[in-house]
Amino acid sequence: MTTTRTRRLRTVTVVAVAGGSLALLPFSGAFAGPGHGSGYGNGHGNAHGQPRSVIFVNGDGMGATHREAGRLDQEGFDGQLAMDRLPIAGLQTTDARDPEDTVTDSAASASAWATGVKTYNGAISVDVDGNPLPTLGQQAEEAGLAGGIVTTAQVTDASPAAFFANSTDRAAQDDIARQYLEVSRPEVILGGGEDWWLPAGDEGTYPPRAGDEEDPEVSRSTQGDLVAQAEGLGYEYVSTAEEFAAADSDLLLGLFANEEMFQQRPEGQGDEFDPVVSLADMTTRALEVLSQDEDGFFLLVEEEAVDEMSHNNNGTRMLESMRSLDDAVEVARAYVAEHPDTLLIVTGDHECGGLTIEDVDADDESGPGGTLDPSIAGETESGEDGPFVVAGTGGAYDFALDWTTTSHTGVPTVVTAEGPGSEDLTGYYPNTHLYDVVSSVLFD
Repeated sequence: MTTTRTRRLRTVTVVAVAGGSLALLPFSGAFAGPGHGSGYGNGHGNAHGQPRSVIFVNGDGMGATHREAGRLDQEGFDGQLAMDRLPIAGLQTTDARDPEDTVTDSAASASAWATGVKTYNGAISVDVDGNPLPTLGQQAEEAGLAGGIVTTAQVTDASPAAFFANSTDRAAQDDIARQYLEVSRPEVILGGGEDWWLPAGDEGTYPPRAGDEEDPEVSRSTQGDLVAQAEGLGYEYVSTAEEFAAADSDLLLGLFANEEMFQQRPEGQGDEFDPVVSLADMTTRALEVLSQDEDGFFLLVEEEAVDEMSHNNNGTRMLESMRSLDDAVEVARAYVAEHPDTLLIVTGDHECGGLTIEDVDADDESGPGGTLDPSIAGETESGEDGPFVVAGTGGAYDFALDWTTTSHTGVPTVVTAEGPGSEDLTGYYPNTHLYDVVSSVLFD
């Protein structure tokens, strides 16, 4: 692996064309984000005279209650998660600008972070009229910084896509993969979603799920063999834990599952959370690669299973995914401790599940619908899971998780942070404010 590298500037523009797809062409000059003024750097650090980096961690679907449930499960009454030991805290609102819905999806919320512009559900960094917008990932690459994606979702899923691609439809994941290779060129791409990189009939490392009528997970790229294209561009491709451990490249593509790196189902109905490579290990490797760039970097880290398990009201697997997420935050915090010029943000794009924490109480008005023993629950179905033991109490204390929906909700989500610019993340603000803070740190 190279120890230090100076990277050429790459410039692109995005042009909308008929049919809802997007064409991306060479462009001279710097992007100026909408409403955010002038250009943002020359490839040799920012106006502060030194390179800065950003690690942006998304617990997809993670609200305040998910964080508190994770704390009780992992640390107990007197402990704190790594994400909650960050010194700065605030709250962000997450509403979309959808023609029908008030509550956001992951595409609209991540697009707000990536562009500073509110948009409709299903949009990947386009405005409400479908016009493509410059994104933080594209801007970082243009400014000469490195870029990276680490996720347990498909690497082309809504949240990572919003930072490095543009699409009027989040479902166009093979086209999003093509944009990664032909336009934004993030140096590190690690996660799931092999199916979107390989054409039908080429099943790659991970075969379809035989007998799964809901989602057989078959290859489906309409853009050709994108893995081969990536290798032709110099990416080292890995798809197993062994290949990942042996990887030694400053361009790295790793796809470790057909779709997500887990199986989201209700408890006992085929649910699995056992990623081939952990989120923490992928984060470690991404930081090793990206930190070689002398101009700084932007890295997105995402634990998707918080959201997907909450959609299925699966408290056990949701808590497992919270452990995975906080392990990755520990990696990021250790990096920031040695690189204080790095801004670390940990947040959730929206809340999922309408989750509350309750005592295990036979007289509670809630009832079966989850995993609580019906003999200790009431008669009204509301989806309670548990009991879960409070860590460090030897089983003397426990709690139940009560789900009120299988969908997203519109409650604000917690933002915690440390590093340069983090002081601007106190208070109560729209999710677009995170774009302002990150872009200022990287480019002003």
